[in-house]
Formats: sequence, C-alpha cells, structure tokens
Amino acid sequence: MVPTYDALRVVGLISGTSIDGIDVAAAELRVDGDLVELVPLGHRELEYPEGLRTDLLAALPPKQCSAAMLTQLDTRVGQAFAEAARIGVNRLAGGHAHVVASLGQTVYHWVENGVAHGTLQLGQPAWIAERTGLPVVADFRVRDIAAGGHGAPLASTLDTLWLRELAETNGHAVAGLNIGGIANVTVVEPGGETLAFDTGPGNALLDIAATEMTGGELRCDIDGVLASRGVARLDLLERLLRDSYYEQPAPKSTGKEHFHGDYLLAAMAGLPELSGEDLLATLTELTATTIAEECMRYSVKTVVASGGGVQNPALMGALVKNLPGTAIKTSDELGLPSVAKEAYLTALLGWLTWTGQPANLPSATGATGFRLLGSITPGDGPLLLPTPLSESVTRLRVSGDTAERVGESNAPS
Repeated sequence: MVPTYDALRVVGLISGTSIDGIDVAAAELRVDGDLVELVPLGHRELEYPEGLRTDLLAALPPKQCSAAMLTQLDTRVGQAFAEAARIGVNRLAGGHAHVVASLGQTVYHWVENGVAHGTLQLGQPAWIAERTGLPVVADFRVRDIAAGGHGAPLASTLDTLWLRELAETNGHAVAGLNIGGIANVTVVEPGGETLAFDTGPGNALLDIAATEMTGGELRCDIDGVLASRGVARLDLLERLLRDSYYEQPAPKSTGKEHFHGDYLLAAMAGLPELSGEDLLATLTELTATTIAEECMRYSVKTVVASGGGVQNPALMGALVKNLPGTAIKTSDELGLPSVAKEAYLTALLGWLTWTGQPANLPSATGATGFRLLGSITPGDGPLLLPTPLSESVTRLRVSGDTAERVGESNAPS
C-alpha cells in the first residue's frame, strides 16, 4: 500500500558543532496545497555516552584522526543516535513514526578559497534503522555540495518557508538566526530571494575559552556569567575581526576546522596578558558583532533567534546592543522551541525528501539548482515511498495547538 501524506510522523536527530549531545525531536507534518504544517510533538537533548564526546573532540582539526578512529566513532555515534531515535519514537511520537531523519555529527567541513569540496557527518544510519525498524533519511549535505553548494546552512530551508509570511506582513527583511558552535543567518526578504550563510563563530571559541579557564570543570560559559565579569579587549577583538572570512561574499560556510583552539592562541600571541573573564567578554562581543554586522548589511529589522546561544544572557545582551532598533525575538515566541529548532529542521528535511520535494535552497547554499537531499536506508520492511507531491511547498506553519502533542520535552526515557 502506497503511503499517504496525512499526518506523517518524523523523528529528527542532530548533534551540532558544539558536540553538546544529541538533539531529538518528533513532529507531525501535514500538507495542504503549498502549505506544510509542522506540529511539534516533543523534544529532548541527550548526552553522549561517557567518553564519546571527549573522543569526538579529540578527532577534530587541527588534531589528527586515523581511519581506525573515524570508523570507531562512526559506529559509536550511530549507536548513540539509534538510542536517541528509539526514545524519540517511543517517548515523543507516542510509539509510532513513519521515518527517522538524521543530520549526524559533523566532524569535518572541507572549504578552500570559499568553495566547499566535501563534508563528513558521522553516525551510520544502519544502526538507527536496525534499532527502530524504520527507514532513515541521512547524509543531507553532500548532494548540495556535489551540485556546487556549501551544504549549509540548511536551516535556510525551514527559515524561508516559515518566515516568508512574517517578512511580507512586516514589509522588511527578517533574519532567522541560529547560534550554535557556528552562527548562521537566513535573510528572508519580502517577495525576494533568500540569502543564508555562516556568520562566523557562535559558541565555538567561547566554549574553548570557558573549558580552558575552568580547567575542564565547565564546557561553556553558563548564562554568560564569566563574560559578564570581564571587559572586552579591543586589541584582541580588532585582530579577530580582521579574519578574511568575514569579508567573503555569501553564500559561504565555515566550521571548527577554522575556528579552533590553535586559531585562538595565534590571535592572542604577542598581546598583553588578559584574564579569562576578559577573554570571554571579548569572544562574546566577537560573536555579537559579526552577527550584527551581517544583519545591518542586509537591512534586517527583525531577528528570530534560536540555538544554544539564546540561553546566554551576556551574548543576547551584546546582540541587542549591537542591533539598536532591531526587534530580536526567539523562535519560542513563534512556537518553535529554540533549543530544538535544528532537530525540527532535520525532521522537515526528512519529510521533504520522503515526499519527493527538493530540500535545498540554491540562493542560500550556492548550489546550481534545487536537489532532493539525502540517502535512504530501508527499515524492517519494503521501502514504500509516497507518490511525490504534485505541488511544491512554499510555506510552513508551526502549529500552536499543544493539545495535539503526544510527547513532552521532559518525558522519561
């Protein structure tokens, strides 16, 4: 029997560039003409098993990683994602889902001279299919790169469908902002094309500095407390802002291959000694400044923010200071949990592929055209895809009817 589009349930999985853990969300997606309605069913953030996060961080550039290490990490991440998917199906989706979508764990994003050549996400989907019995859509980024794009930021797909109506209603550009390890923006113009790109470091350098300052006791500057005790050092900030990445035209992407610990040490070399609090204050200002400059460049008047950085009052305060006259909201205010937006994005990407819809946005990623994204790993039974949608989806609505949700963000595992 060929599946229909009514109320397809998708579990989305991702671990961001901060490698904090696995975000899992379950969503019910319904289509009505060119509109897709996303009903959030619940979300969780699950920690990686003991030792796995440490081993993943040890494999990131500029450190060296062998084929044996990559193979082991791919398996261990796949198994961790499989357990997260099981929880997503059983505890968030009410024990029933049609498909799992996984963006995996990025460990390398290969960009040279502004051109993306490849990308690697760990988390073998066969483990997810074996654990859940469901088909899995994974490896979304590489097809866009093969088509000449950056494979990122794929958040541009959700942001454009979701924020287009807000931009048209307000009559000005609206930016979807995600502050993870790397920060990215999607600029949605009323009636115009979308532009999206990575602005630079989000939490990546902040997390490194907080970990170093506390001797590993903290992974991040919780609530921006440490940064709030310091003062931004203009000599270091000016040096960091001279990075040529910020002058590159969009579309563009970056990652921890560029913004890592050695990068930060090189930037500090030869400068007068500064305290850990001043370093964190400076890096907070760096993230806020680079985001704000891009928003001002494109005359953005409303910012809808999400990601881990939204939980940092010092960072959000710096962003408000650098964007006077701009309305800054969180995605929570529009019905999409900011801490789980990327997991819901993954669910949407999986749904688009499952229903035969292109999931990239060429104006955002730089690809030569629209492409179906991802590879599909079958579940327990025959792979039965629905007949592709006859009408392209151009709008997304997030349902605010919480009564329809079958899972809770704090449900036990």
